[in-house]
Amino acid sequence: MVTVTYKNLGTIDYKEAWDLQEKLFAENIQRKIDKRNGIETKETENFALFCQHPHVYTLGKSGDAGHLLLNETQLETEQATFYKINRGGDITYHGPGQLVVYPILDLELFFTDIGQYMRYLEEAVIQTIAEYGIIGGRVEGLTGVWIDFEGKNPRKICALGVKCSRWVTMHGIGFNVNSDLKYFNHIVPCGIEDKGVTSMQQELGRALDFEEVSDVLKEKLANQFNFIYG
Repeated sequence: MVTVTYKNLGTIDYKEAWDLQEKLFAENIQRKIDKRNGIETKETENFALFCQHPHVYTLGKSGDAGHLLLNETQLETEQATFYKINRGGDITYHGPGQLVVYPILDLELFFTDIGQYMRYLEEAVIQTIAEYGIIGGRVEGLTGVWIDFEGKNPRKICALGVKCSRWVTMHGIGFNVNSDLKYFNHIVPCGIEDKGVTSMQQELGRALDFEEVSDVLKEKLANQFNFIYG
């Protein structure tokens, strides 16, 4: 069984977390390259980084900068930052009350199917919100986890955006637990204009114990991927 190192980074600046991801990601890729070239090296290491960020907007490599509806002055007013990054997907928001998880996994230890990887991440969130009586699911053709996914008012509660190279992953999920949803008004979330955004707090009408939700998702991920934490 694969061992994954769990790290709770607390509230951390987005760039600081990105740099940490890049470091762990690059180390794993170099080990795979060395191994392929017959060079003695360490085995790849797997990580699950859990955190929250100060207000920040991030734009994936295929995204449209026009989906950010704020200029630099307005970003400062909202005390938010903006980064163009190397994950897939369009624009999204991270901020206090949102649970962000960055799995740095060598998928060759699990399965080599990026679609399956995305579905497993979604399923762990679906199972987490189910523990609180919220029914989540998928909208055909779109990533993430949605509420009222078969109804007239689908609302995204969790966004996904990942990068994968040599079957090593980085980036991950933004799961709205107690998020301030007004910050989503400043973007076209994930480039989708006709669907809303929600949070567990919005759906249940009360704030959640953030660490409790984090612990539930932590275990759902381990069960879904059949790994243990070390």
